[in-house]
Amino acid sequence: MMDANKARAGGHAAPHRGGRRAGLAALLGLLLLVVAAGTGLALTTRSGTSEQAAPSSTATGSGADMAADALRAPLPFDIPSTARLRDSEHLVFAHYFTPYPLSLDNRTADEDYYTRNYLDPAGEQGKHAAYGGLLRDRPQPVPSKTGDWQLADMEQEVRTAIGAGIDGFSVDLLSLSGPNWDRVRLLMRAAQAVDPGFRIMPMPDMTALHTDPATLAKALGELAASPNAYRLGDGRLVVSPFKAEAQSVDWWRQVMASLSGQHGTKTALVPLFLQFAAHAEEFAPISYGFSAWGSRSYNAQEHITADVELAHKLGKKWMQPVSVQDARPNQGIYDEAGNTETLRATWTHAIDDGADWVQLTTWNDYSETTQFAPSLHNGYTYLDLSSYYLTRFKTGDWPAVVRDTVYVTSRTQFAAATAGQRKPMTLRGGSAPARDTVEVLTFLAGSATVNATSGSLSRSYRADEGVHAELLPLRTGLATAAVVRDGRTTTKVTTHYQVTDSPEVQDMQYYGVTSGRVTQ
Repeated sequence: MMDANKARAGGHAAPHRGGRRAGLAALLGLLLLVVAAGTGLALTTRSGTSEQAAPSSTATGSGADMAADALRAPLPFDIPSTARLRDSEHLVFAHYFTPYPLSLDNRTADEDYYTRNYLDPAGEQGKHAAYGGLLRDRPQPVPSKTGDWQLADMEQEVRTAIGAGIDGFSVDLLSLSGPNWDRVRLLMRAAQAVDPGFRIMPMPDMTALHTDPATLAKALGELAASPNAYRLGDGRLVVSPFKAEAQSVDWWRQVMASLSGQHGTKTALVPLFLQFAAHAEEFAPISYGFSAWGSRSYNAQEHITADVELAHKLGKKWMQPVSVQDARPNQGIYDEAGNTETLRATWTHAIDDGADWVQLTTWNDYSETTQFAPSLHNGYTYLDLSSYYLTRFKTGDWPAVVRDTVYVTSRTQFAAATAGQRKPMTLRGGSAPARDTVEVLTFLAGSATVNATSGSLSRSYRADEGVHAELLPLRTGLATAAVVRDGRTTTKVTTHYQVTDSPEVQDMQYYGVTSGRVTQ
């Protein structure tokens, strides 16, 4: 597997093995789940304080009743059935990055590999100390299991994706042997066990694979044997190579010829480019569709319209990247995501510009902090938000907001804060300027008053029915938001992590919390 410090140009870094920081934070995160699940009454926050479980807008009681309501209705809208969503011609994939499964060693979260080696700046014998540790977040902790725990964990990830409305995973092929290849095979098994309709689209990673056409074709032929391998109605296997331009059109023709001639599998190629416009016409004769990796700052999305138009002009499908944020400690760069502005902007372009498919970039690449999957620091915040836009993308109609829900996002430190590490992250060229803001994103079933705080700063304002974003200056301490209608608080939420002006390590990700879930 590639070394953790080796970066993909414009793409992702292929890390060394799986990780996590701050054992105390991890343990408290696990205790949060245990306490809330056991009582349904209170949450012990990661800041060490307690708050009442956040109710949904339909809750009329308190305590266990409100907790139960929130568990039943985590989203502000009623998500359509899986069958209804799959009836759409618009597909949504999530980019699965094999180095970061739910667990790497089946140990408890306070002592597992993520805690000891990836989140801890001194982990892996100090190899990540210069940039404060490999990761700043990790998958939500899961309990240790008996039996085939790796398969069980993969099945859980498939179920989570299906529950969010996702059609399948585009799985990153970092290697054709070893642990990452084994996880690709395991993912195929897990998908088949959970739902034969959940698609797996192979994505050979051409920044990591150094192979020949026949060898790659053989590996793809093996994956094609799975009933969950994504095929078009005419039987062609869909293959979407990452940084396809790393190899020539003739090289890809050889892969496709070998797949057909030696393995009986015809191919629908959907190359993903880091420089789309420069290679679109060259690759058009061999391609079914096109994609790009995209930008991660909200101010750098206007090119999407032209990309979709070019793909369609050439008669190809377009798979639009949709992203949350991007912060890469080991590469020393980050993009200013503007709280949830990048997520909302990329989804809006996919909808308005007529994208055919979407790829969530990524499901679980924690080394780039791009994950949509439920995580220790963000819970389901970004996955739940994505499901709202996904529903519009797939059905053509905006879902009605039927439950008041609040999403609060902020960093836990100021952009200019220094943590003393030798290699801090700096803004990527072309990104929006760094900002220090708390965003209160409300989904309201009717107009209401929102009472929000950022540390010692308080603000009260009216928000209309539907979706509304309000920014507050970042202050030390916690942030809160409560929705009040007719004198009654319908939903509320408090962030889980204190904002500090003296952080231990630089952490440029936006942390998220939702009032829709009692546990994150």
